[in-house]
Amino acid sequence: MRAVGFDGEHRGMVEKADLMNRKSPSIYVSAALDAAANDAFLAGVGDAHVIWPPAGAAVGVLGRGKPDPQMASADIVFGQPDVGQVASTQRIAWVQLTSAGYTAYDRPDVRAAFQARGATLTKSSMVYDDPCALHVLAFMCSHARQLPGAFADQSGAREWPQTPLRARSGLLRGETVVILGYGAIGRRLVQLLAPLHMRVSGIRRTVVGDEGVPTHAFESTGATQALAEADHVINILPASEATEGYFDERSFGALKRGAVFYNIGRGTTVDQQALVSSLHTGHLAAAYLDVTQPEPLPPTHALWTAPNCFITPHTAGGHATELSRLVAHFLDNLHRFRAGSPLLDRVF
Repeated sequence: MRAVGFDGEHRGMVEKADLMNRKSPSIYVSAALDAAANDAFLAGVGDAHVIWPPAGAAVGVLGRGKPDPQMASADIVFGQPDVGQVASTQRIAWVQLTSAGYTAYDRPDVRAAFQARGATLTKSSMVYDDPCALHVLAFMCSHARQLPGAFADQSGAREWPQTPLRARSGLLRGETVVILGYGAIGRRLVQLLAPLHMRVSGIRRTVVGDEGVPTHAFESTGATQALAEADHVINILPASEATEGYFDERSFGALKRGAVFYNIGRGTTVDQQALVSSLHTGHLAAAYLDVTQPEPLPPTHALWTAPNCFITPHTAGGHATELSRLVAHFLDNLHRFRAGSPLLDRVF
């Protein structure tokens, strides 16, 4: 008998009683929802049994949940649950994360545990690809049109620096963009950049062939050459042992002089001091950062005062309807799970 909610890659064998139970599954929610999102969630889960953490224990969308004995009776988990508990709880058939990233769960022991019982992990990249891509586009347009300088004048001396700002303003048409960590966000950014007629390529761990732009494997000769020729280097790398400190003194030095660096991936992928040095020497024309290491960035950190460094406080994925869209994405997958259809945003 086929397990409900799994596509052909993982076919779990379940007892008839379990299969019938999943027709009306138990859902453990480890994310704090606002009133609108909570109402939409309750209206959309139908006859499913909802399990909430103890009062005061619910975590935010991106916060990590703590172990909770109640989770042992859940078929589905929605949020950011404790990694060890979802790996070891045999009943859990599907976990949907309220984040695009899944680094904490991307471990051999977790993958093996899920595979052994035919369980599935999904993420929420489809919720965050649009705002993150839009954030990068805003960074790029701000740099091209010299908006930071104009806004600094408005909040400072108000000297009306029309001539120098016009002279430094540029066009994006024909410039070269490399997206490092090409995935859902990269795909959406390619769509947004299309009308600007830029030359875009991607770099990712595994090249599938459906990327839509020239794409190179991580650390390949093609990737090295693409980075060396890029006018705009967009870092969307996730946090991992392999990516920690990837952008160091050597990496920044290999970029062409005058390149602009953007980071909406993770702060741990960048050697912060190397970035500061590259900005001070002028090798990098500018850096636009939504993530840093550490976070929050201490008020005395050198990045705050580095030349041409512009920082947003990890807000790229944020939007007013974030929680409601997370719930809508989960409910779409819940319908698929109960129908035995492939789930969206699947990790493994």
